[in-house]
Amino acid sequence: MSGNMTLYQVSELRPHAEPAHPGGSTKRRCRPESDRFVGTLLSFATLAVGFVMRPLGGAIGGYFADKVGRKPVLVTAMLVMGAATFLIGALPTYEQVGVLAPILLVVLRMLQGLAFGAEWGGAITMAYEHAPWHRRGMFAAIPQSGNPLGIALASGVFAWSDPLDGNWQWRTPFLLSAVLVMVALIVRSRLSESPEFQEAQANGKTEKNPLLETLAGDWRGILRVIALRVVESFAYYSTATYLLNYITERHPDLRPVALSAITAASVLAIAVTFLAGALTDRIGRRPIYITACTAAILFAFPMYLLTNSARPALVVTVFIIGIGLIHASLTGTQGSLLTEQFRTATRTSGASLGYQVAAAIGGFAPLLAAALVGAFGWPGAALLYLGAALIGLIGILATKETWGRHERERVLRLVAEGGRAQTAAGTPANAVLPHSPGSR
Repeated sequence: MSGNMTLYQVSELRPHAEPAHPGGSTKRRCRPESDRFVGTLLSFATLAVGFVMRPLGGAIGGYFADKVGRKPVLVTAMLVMGAATFLIGALPTYEQVGVLAPILLVVLRMLQGLAFGAEWGGAITMAYEHAPWHRRGMFAAIPQSGNPLGIALASGVFAWSDPLDGNWQWRTPFLLSAVLVMVALIVRSRLSESPEFQEAQANGKTEKNPLLETLAGDWRGILRVIALRVVESFAYYSTATYLLNYITERHPDLRPVALSAITAASVLAIAVTFLAGALTDRIGRRPIYITACTAAILFAFPMYLLTNSARPALVVTVFIIGIGLIHASLTGTQGSLLTEQFRTATRTSGASLGYQVAAAIGGFAPLLAAALVGAFGWPGAALLYLGAALIGLIGILATKETWGRHERERVLRLVAEGGRAQTAAGTPANAVLPHSPGSR
């Protein structure tokens, strides 16, 4: 809920009124094109601030999740995120407190970035490590499907609040987020700790300093995660954030269509994310990721060509393809693919750090796209999208399959052998749960 709506809020926190005239009235100036361009860059820069903090959040959250447990990190991160998001809705405006208003916004965005950076790795590893061995791709996709669900809810609430007067347009969704935070806290407080982490802890296989161990021993895995994540991050923020602004500036009458399209695409993405994760359990992680990266490469220029037509149906098509299909296929695969790059003792640290470093880079996608469009026109933004997709394709081609046919057959043999041994000992065969491909 801190994406597109934050951009609207930033415009309210910046000074944009002329000094009062002798008659006492204050007029809102009509900014020239260059002023609007600078305002857009400032808005995207404020949005990017939260992303800069994500690697630090990922490092802190990953360290404690691998050392203390996944559950405490999940609960703490949710509390911080919920408080920061609610307080954004209660921020004073520039007219009320002057320059303190944007400063407070930046501070709260930093707290959001820290909380999200700490939260993601814990959520993914909890889902992954609780899952049956043959359904880990599907289970790891469940937290990932929460992203489009949140975007769909946020877009819907934003559309609902749009007719409200004044600051209530952007304040209301942030304030209402408190309800979702309370529900999430109740759910997370009832979760049990990861059985795989508990086993590692009981056997003394946790690391004294998992973050340093990851940086020293698994740095190649971190680099792979960054490459794999960059394409997904750029694919989303170039589409849902920058493209929405691009359409709004050039075709203001299409803004409601674009907002509705983002909502519809996000609803579709919920299902596609889940299905992509489930499909990885059957055919492996790499085929789906390669297909999605290739689709992103082919979509880079058509995305803007279709948008520039200003036809509502084509604008909707762009968001459906970009968010509902390409981005959702990437996120649905990432949950299992990224965690399987690391062993249990350093899994959260490695996956979180790589994921959030890429997120920090991707957070600048709207800012970079706006700057490139200002310099080269729309092909600049298309080339940026294309470059990120190429990085993702190179990354997945350089990554070994973690759940291919040989891996599935190996685990199936372990289940069969373990089942026979446990049955002979008088223990039910289904008590055996082999470790993930990344465990060692």
